Amino acid sequence: MESGELLPRPGPPSVSTKPAGERGGWRAAHFLLVVVFLERVGFVGVEGNLIMYLTGPLGMSTAAAAASTNAWTGTVLVLPLVGALAADSRLGRYAAVLTAGVLYLLGLGILTVSSTQTEAASAPSSAGLAFFYIALYLIALAQGFHRPCAQALGADQFAPSHSDSDPSSHASRSSFFNWYHFAIAWGYAVSLLALSYVEDNIGWTVGFGASWVIMVLCLAVFLIGARTYRAEQRVDGTPFVEAVRAWAASIFRRRNATTDTERLLVPKPEEGKGLVAKLVPIWLLSLVFAAAMSQLHTLFTKQGSTLDRRIGETTGLVLPPAALQCIVSLTFIVMVPVYDGWLVPLARRLTVHGAGVTTLQRIGAGTAMAGLAMATAALVEARRLRVARDAGLVDQPDAAVPMSLWWVVPQYVLVGLGGVLGKIGLEEFFYDEVPDALRSVGVALSLSVMGAGSYVSGVLVSAIDWVTRRSGESWFHDNLNRAHLDYFYWILAALVAMELAVFAHFAKRFVYRSKSAGCDS
Repeated sequence: MESGELLPRPGPPSVSTKPAGERGGWRAAHFLLVVVFLERVGFVGVEGNLIMYLTGPLGMSTAAAAASTNAWTGTVLVLPLVGALAADSRLGRYAAVLTAGVLYLLGLGILTVSSTQTEAASAPSSAGLAFFYIALYLIALAQGFHRPCAQALGADQFAPSHSDSDPSSHASRSSFFNWYHFAIAWGYAVSLLALSYVEDNIGWTVGFGASWVIMVLCLAVFLIGARTYRAEQRVDGTPFVEAVRAWAASIFRRRNATTDTERLLVPKPEEGKGLVAKLVPIWLLSLVFAAAMSQLHTLFTKQGSTLDRRIGETTGLVLPPAALQCIVSLTFIVMVPVYDGWLVPLARRLTVHGAGVTTLQRIGAGTAMAGLAMATAALVEARRLRVARDAGLVDQPDAAVPMSLWWVVPQYVLVGLGGVLGKIGLEEFFYDEVPDALRSVGVALSLSVMGAGSYVSGVLVSAIDWVTRRSGESWFHDNLNRAHLDYFYWILAALVAMELAVFAHFAKRFVYRSKSAGCDS
């Protein structure tokens, strides 16, 4: 059998055996969009409010909780490399998503049980902490299998063969990436509004248990849609091992690679110095962007927790701090249809490019939005500190600062715009630029950028906390009224500006694998 043919997956019926023309397309993609919506609802029930759980029931300091959250978030976004490699070399994307479902149910089940012990005790026991971290990292591993493989499987529904040169196929895949994040944004919004409210006001056990139930529904929908999915393309052998050999040959300038798989994985001589030499600079240059975006789940949430979060004067409703992240989700919900339905067609007329702009142009625009978000957050935080001083609340960290939560809306909106442009752009870029056999790995590479950015943020927080604590009060003081998050935001804004200048230099000289991805004509 030729390596480019569609191969049915052995074992359980992962995909339909109908002819390829009757499978795939938007019918199959719609099932997968529902799946990712439900998966986000369940997953964000843990991720979105994690820092509040660490500083609340688990009693961690702000700096320790931020570092721990960054470490876990980084792991969440780096583990997709493990899941993608397993899928593209052995399991297949469908089986990888099934594996993720089982791991999610196991991890969320353990987390729910461990939270009952934590809530019942005045301080968490060693056993309780152990079970908590086991559950947390099982969830991270589940995410590692689900995120790249579900997304790549969805994009595969529009790529039945080597069709990168087909403008309509490229446009459909580009549109899928946009609507994929539209579904994710709704998942975030529902979870942050509903589950974070349940966790803060009813109980963490109820909230985590609700996430488990939602994951059961997610797995059921995925199985119901199995008959519509188009099988992913496979190659004989283990493509990852052969790809590594090909990349190593390009690094050491050995031009005599002769295996059939190498010729498949590096199909065009004009691709230059090989995938590593092409992709690593873009990956590295996106780390500061990722570090800036990671503030959404840590310091932004702590910053918002100090504000007046009442919804109306008489309703008595108080918005949970994590629910402020819904502003980012709403930005996605509004801007993805605007971008895909209005801006892309307008840009096509100007550039004659299938997706309107190149993926690197989109990433650069998203990076600029992230820098503006950090500068805006710094200005808002400086004002919050002044209001706290003027109100005499410097030494009353539990008192709400008389400053409306609406002040932080602009920084959340800018982070949302950064995601619509930069995060989606990274995913589409790496999916398009890797060989067909490694599509899941391509998506995982984009996610690993965001994960490594979280590690970068955690290292910066820990280093600055250590330095400033030795010379006075930490910038990440547990009492945020004595902290200086604004200084940290300014550092990130400056780093993003420097990154953007270097990124533009590399982007102008990048040679795309596919003409439809990188050419204006």
